Amino acid sequence: MTAPASSFPRRARRALPVLVIGLALVLSACGRNMYDQPRAEAYEASPFFADGTSSRPLPEGTVSRERGAIDPVYLTGQGPGGLVTELPVALTTELLLRGQERYDIFCAACHNYNGDGLGMVVQKGFPRPTSFHDQRLLDAPVGYVFNAVTNGFGRMYSYASRVPVEDRWAIAAYVKALQLSQNATLDDIPPDVLETLRATEGQVR
Repeated sequence: MTAPASSFPRRARRALPVLVIGLALVLSACGRNMYDQPRAEAYEASPFFADGTSSRPLPEGTVSRERGAIDPVYLTGQGPGGLVTELPVALTTELLLRGQERYDIFCAACHNYNGDGLGMVVQKGFPRPTSFHDQRLLDAPVGYVFNAVTNGFGRMYSYASRVPVEDRWAIAAYVKALQLSQNATLDDIPPDVLETLRATEGQVR
């Protein structure tokens, strides 16, 4: 037996509040509370940890999936005693040539090809950087140069996103070689090399 037609509107009116409440509950779940949930942003300060930062150091023994197990010195230029004084990579002719190429591309515009800080950008009005042949920078370790390229220094911004870490070490090695080349004396030349140079001096002329 079917219900009278007049009973359907009455049932619909009874169900309407339930539908409204259900719809309100569904719509309330579409807010930004998932996006704006309480969480720590990268490098955000946090009172929760003793060091005051939300970014936590990697657990000891963590291995990079991209590079494998690498000494942190290679990525930071710093060891337990501060900025490193020795290259963490082999010093080769190929490394210096690569460093010269990258230096000429990324650095010479300001620092000049000979490192005196009078590059073309400076000649056009940009503030002059300190010459690499200033005593302070002559005394600076190779890790200092790597650190400056990686993190920026003064008006110079960081090149970490533009220059891969291996090329930053190549540039650092080349800068130290450039300093030596511009400040070298005969006493710095190994005796056997000096003897060879003197033997060929007349031939070159």
